[in-house]
Order: sequence, then structure tokens, then C-alpha cells
Amino acid sequence: MKKSLLITLTLGLSFCSLAQTKVLTFEDAVKIALRNGVLLNTQKNNLELNVMQRNYSIAGLGPTLNINTTAQRVYGNTFIQQKGIVINGKVDNVAGSLNSNINLFNGFSQVNRVRQAESALDAQSFYVNRTSQDIISTISLQYLQVLLDIELLKIANENWVALKKTLEQIKEQVALGAKSPVDEYNQDSQAKGGEILALQAQINLLNDRALLTQTLLMDPNEEFDVVKPDWDVNSVTADKMELEPLFDTALKNRGDYLRAKKNEESSRFGMKAFKATMLPTLSMYNTIYTTYNYVYLDVNNSFDQQVKSDNLRKFTGFQLTIPILGGNQNLQNRTNYITQKITYNNNQLATKNAEIQVKTDVMRAYQNMKLYAQSYTLNIDQVKSAEKALELETERYTLGATSFVEYANANRVLVQAQTSKAQSEYRLLFQKVLVDYAIGTIKPEDFK
Repeated sequence: MKKSLLITLTLGLSFCSLAQTKVLTFEDAVKIALRNGVLLNTQKNNLELNVMQRNYSIAGLGPTLNINTTAQRVYGNTFIQQKGIVINGKVDNVAGSLNSNINLFNGFSQVNRVRQAESALDAQSFYVNRTSQDIISTISLQYLQVLLDIELLKIANENWVALKKTLEQIKEQVALGAKSPVDEYNQDSQAKGGEILALQAQINLLNDRALLTQTLLMDPNEEFDVVKPDWDVNSVTADKMELEPLFDTALKNRGDYLRAKKNEESSRFGMKAFKATMLPTLSMYNTIYTTYNYVYLDVNNSFDQQVKSDNLRKFTGFQLTIPILGGNQNLQNRTNYITQKITYNNNQLATKNAEIQVKTDVMRAYQNMKLYAQSYTLNIDQVKSAEKALELETERYTLGATSFVEYANANRVLVQAQTSKAQSEYRLLFQKVLVDYAIGTIKPEDFK
């Protein structure tokens, strides 16, 4: 009796403590998870890297332009370009050139590299979006489980209290000789079993609450309470959906499927880019070069004359490169092409697999919603029937018209019905979120 009272006080203090802690709504939990998610933040950083790689590829389409300068002092024989003679002495030399190179044709290698980088950027963007939706889905399931644990703990405690109350009544009846002592022992066993179920329900709540805390990256010492979202479960059951339109919507919105398609596209452009390395290339180059030589002990050191006229040279030309036999380099280019081709083929398989996965997820979420709706309706009727049956069995048992086994079984059926109803109600309540997740229309920005 003292132990039971202690447990009751512990549970009561626990609920009082929860009532005084901060309230963590479902929307708040999603916001915290989106802000603290390690994988999501990592993929956002990778998205920035993809942007830089895309910009780098675009820059490769333009011409190259650079300025080269050198300055040196020479002791000894030096050829003086503007005089056409060799001077033995000390000479200062300053030279500069402006060089440009334009790629006219390289098998569209750089164009395909740009397309490859753009597709990779799109794929990463879809991955970030889907990762956000993954977080929302995970939080939905964990938040749902904590809510369900609270409801199951409430049911278990109410059942335990009812069993103890019945035990006290049977003890009085045994004392008056109206009941057999075996009924007291049986009811005491039932009460102990109810106490064990209540303790197990509390353990489940503590474990699932800790898991939610870990997912949110919250301080485990921080106390919080969860609340049932203000959603109408009846509107979920009345929501009419058709399967085929859901498939089409999912294939247009699912980030993992769109990412797979973009990865396939990116690898196709990469394959073309590597293939171009085995084709001829044509480029045009332009160079302006000049130099100034200062010869010590020579009065004829005109800077303008040398730089602008005597030593000024201009080059313009075209360069055609045709790969014929390059040893390891040619083999390396072909190896790169084959490697990228295999990557492309594998990504095609991944896209097909992603499509099947999307349709499977949509089918499962759609069917689960229908089944949860049916189950919830049946559970409501089941609880009503079980409550009526227990009420009648209690009266019959009190009058001695039925056995303890039948009475205990009626109580057990009611508890099971209440548990099943709570499970179907909360699962149906969150099923709309899971359907939106399956078709890819759940929006992370709605929770920011």
C-alpha cells in the first residue's frame, strides 16, 4: 500500500512538474529541428560549394587575359634588341606582355561542364529541400509518439486507479463474507498488473521524450511539455483523395526523385565533357610584348623609343591541337570518359529506383490514411461497447451472477479498446502530414 501511494505521488508530482514547464508545440519542435539539424546545415553548406563550382564553370567559357612583367639586372654579355649588338657590362631589363587566349572549339567540353555544374547545383538544392522534409517527417513521428505515450499513460493510470478501487470494494465484501478470499487475491493480482502497466507506460514516455530531445539537439536537462495540435481529426477522415493525381504530384515535387533526375542529367553532361577531351581543339591567341633595356654608360637610353617602337612586338594566331598518340594522357582521358559513362548508367538506375520508391511511399501513405480512418471509426464504437459491457459485468459480478474471470476480461477488453482508439486517433491526426511528406508538398517555410 505504501509503495502504491509512493508511485501515485511520484506520477502526480511528475505531471505537476510538466504542467509548470514550457510548452513545446509541434510547430516549435519543427522550427527547432530545422534550425539545429546537423545534416540539413551540412547540405546547406554544400549548396554554397555547388554555387561556387557552377560560377567557376561559367567563368571557363570566357577568354583568358593576363599581364606578365619581369625586371632583372644582367652583368656580362647582353644582347640589346633595339641596337642588334651585344654589350658586355651592366644592363637593367624590364619586360612586359599582355596575353589573351580564346577557346574557339573544344568539342563543347566547357559548355557541358557548365551544364553539369548547373544540374549538380539543382540536385543539391532538391536534396536540401528533401532533407528539410525528412526532418519534419521525423519530428512528426517522434512528437506523435510522445503524445500517444502521454495518452496511454493516462489510460494506464485510470485503469490502475479503477482496479485499486475495485480491490477495496472486494476486500470489504470478503470481510462481510459476501465474496470468496480468492476473489480478493485475483483482484489484487489485477491491480498489481495495472500498476506494472502504468510504470511501463511512464518508462516509454521518458524514453520517447528523450529521443525527441536528442533529435532537436536540446539540453536533456531542459523540461518541456508537448500539446496536441489544434487539428480536426474529422476533417482528416473527410479529406477525399485520389491515388493517380497523388502520383503525378509526387513526381513533380519529391526532392529525392528530382535530385536523382538532376544527378542523372549532371552525369550525362559530364560524360559529354570527358568525351570532348578526345576531340581536336582550336583556340586563338593574342600577345603584346615590349621591353626596355637600360645600358649603363650609354646616353642613348630613350624609354619611349624602346617601349613604344623599337622593342614592341604583337602576336596573333590560331592553335589547332589534334590528339593522336599521347601515351598515358590519352588513356587517362578515355578512362575518365568510361568512368563517367558508368556513373551515368548507374544514375539512370537510381532515377528509376527513386520513381518506384516515390510511388510506393505515396501508395502506403494513401492506404494508411484510409485504414486509419476506418480503424478510428470502429475504435469509437468499440470503446462504447466495451464501456457498456464492463458496466453490465460489474453489476453482475457485484450481484454474484458472473465469475471474476468474465469481469476481469471485460475490464481488459475496455483497456485494449481505449488504447487502440488513442493510437488510431493520433496516427490519423498526423497522417495528413505524412501524406504531404510522401507527395513532397510539405513546406519547411511554413514552420519558420
